[in-house]
Amino acid sequence: MTESVESKHDVIAIGAGPFNLGLAALASTVDDLDLVVLESRTEFRWHPGLMFDDAMLQVSFLADLVSLVAPTHSLSFLSYLHDTDRMYPFYVREQFHPTRREYEHYLRWAVSKLPSVRWSHRVEAVRWDAGASLFTVHVVHADGRRSVMQAKDIVLGVGTEPNVPESLAALPGDKLLHTADYLHRSESVEAAGRVTVIGSGQSGAEVALDLLRRNAAGGGAVSWLTRTVSFAPLDYTKLVLEMTTPAYIRYFHDLPQGKRDELVAEQWRHYKGISTETLEAIHDVLYQRDLTPGLTDVELRNGIAIEGSTVDSNGRAVLTCRHRDTGRTFDHVTDLVVAATGYKQRKPAFLAPIENLVRRDEKSRYKVALDHSIELDPAVSGRVYVSNADLHSHGVAAPDLGIGAFRNATILNSVSGRELYRLPKNTAYTSFAVPGGAG
Repeated sequence: MTESVESKHDVIAIGAGPFNLGLAALASTVDDLDLVVLESRTEFRWHPGLMFDDAMLQVSFLADLVSLVAPTHSLSFLSYLHDTDRMYPFYVREQFHPTRREYEHYLRWAVSKLPSVRWSHRVEAVRWDAGASLFTVHVVHADGRRSVMQAKDIVLGVGTEPNVPESLAALPGDKLLHTADYLHRSESVEAAGRVTVIGSGQSGAEVALDLLRRNAAGGGAVSWLTRTVSFAPLDYTKLVLEMTTPAYIRYFHDLPQGKRDELVAEQWRHYKGISTETLEAIHDVLYQRDLTPGLTDVELRNGIAIEGSTVDSNGRAVLTCRHRDTGRTFDHVTDLVVAATGYKQRKPAFLAPIENLVRRDEKSRYKVALDHSIELDPAVSGRVYVSNADLHSHGVAAPDLGIGAFRNATILNSVSGRELYRLPKNTAYTSFAVPGGAG
């Protein structure tokens, strides 16, 4: 079938997660900016495999699509509450943090008001047309039709994908699932005599809490193993939170890459820790289950590294474990493993045609400028921006919903060459740099 040029735009954003939805929301009020968002899925869903009824967002409602740079925008969380006639119930509830289910409801409400988001548009390839000085984006539609769209600039918001470490790779699919699929695999969880969660973080803790509640109600045995020295809480103290502000991002971006990598490794509790509320709920379940005799076994172990896995002759998963403090090894036998092992950056195949134009660092990561554009061959006049692929360049705020509006406003200002949105400057009390502004 012959491809046709469907349309030309100023910006094409690929991927319709919260960050690119925020980009579309901020762009929707700029009359002379033509931006579209392309998404392969048929509708918006946000982490459905972890959508527990009581799961709370780890940031406040102000970390919506727009408020931190445009608080009067019509697609703010408060506008959503007003439009759905839920303002007073939210006010009386007196909770700064909404549930994840409510936040997804807000995002779906925003999507309904953003005609620039195109669903069932799978991007197959992105090419650079030097003659036209435009990117050409090759799209496959749900009905199989193919088309080409063109844009001056591209924004990548394809997000991350579940990461399963090599030490668990030998396990077959019926013995292993990632936390991202936990609620989709409820039958497997119910059927297992023992479920073992590997890794901590908020997702691992929420799965462990659900399993412990099942156990307290007469369900199967539960093990929770993590290599960290403790089931560590999210560091959510006020001055630490200033490391997720634009002030720290600017400071961090100026540092040598080696120092940035050191800091990201040290600051893991800023974005990989467990909320205090979840830890308290886990301890409460453990405490209350003491009053019910005859329940199946529960074990929590930290400082445990998983070094290998296999399936024994009885069809059970066997994990080779090392106790990090003593170096001693032991086998852990279980029926089902839940990998709470985080996420990794997607490597979109559609970028293959321009891969030779992309400049990467020694670890094959994008070289990302302060305005979130990646370094390209000087012959390319268009720009490619990244969203949540800049942990190594912009620090631990990168995956934080609270930085999304600021990053998107920065990108839109860069795209347009003017100040579409005034960026906040007074964002932290802490001074991060050497006195006098030296590097």
